[in-house]
Amino acid sequence: MNISEQVAFVTGANRGLGRQLTLELLSRGVKVYAGARNPETIDIPGATPVKLDVTKPDEVAAAALFAKDVTLLINNAGSSTGASLLEGDVGKIQLEFDTHFFGTLSMVRAFAPIIEKNGGGSILNILSALSWFSSGTAGAYTAAKAAAWALTNDLRLNLYPHNVRVAGLHVGFMETDMTTGIDAPKSNPSDIAKIAIDGIESGSFEILADDTSRMLQGALAGGISALYPHLT
Repeated sequence: MNISEQVAFVTGANRGLGRQLTLELLSRGVKVYAGARNPETIDIPGATPVKLDVTKPDEVAAAALFAKDVTLLINNAGSSTGASLLEGDVGKIQLEFDTHFFGTLSMVRAFAPIIEKNGGGSILNILSALSWFSSGTAGAYTAAKAAAWALTNDLRLNLYPHNVRVAGLHVGFMETDMTTGIDAPKSNPSDIAKIAIDGIESGSFEILADDTSRMLQGALAGGISALYPHLT
């Protein structure tokens, strides 16, 4: 894929990784629609702000009607309530799934036909190293990201015959508002954005953006004893 010839739609584009993805795409000559719940917070020259809450079907439909020339969709919008599966507020758990799973699915169902009609292209779902691992805290987030990984695998198989490549990006902690207060090594989101766009351009189906993701993917083959040695 020649990235400079693409038209991209980035969700959650007003901050964090979404903002850096938008900036990186623009720097490579890409036309970018920048989705955000509050489009007035999009202050990136060259980007086209679009009002979008991925948990609201009417806003997803309106975005698809507006951005009819898209060939690259990046599902970046996220939430992190910190809710526990056993004790957390059920509404917060539902929000995690509405955002990461149903919101991503809603965007793909709306934009995949557009991408196919425009000659094909790519979809990138921003996943997480926590798609593969749980620390025992914030279970709603890890469960929703694991579901989004399964979603990505299924969509990849079903959209490939329609000339739409579906990729997933796995990454650990980044220096964003979402990780404020977490004491752990963190990547620079601008570096991750470059890795993500390079991965799309090269046609990768799975993009492992840091050492944490590579380590956890490798541990999957070892099963429970590799991922959670204290249990065995």
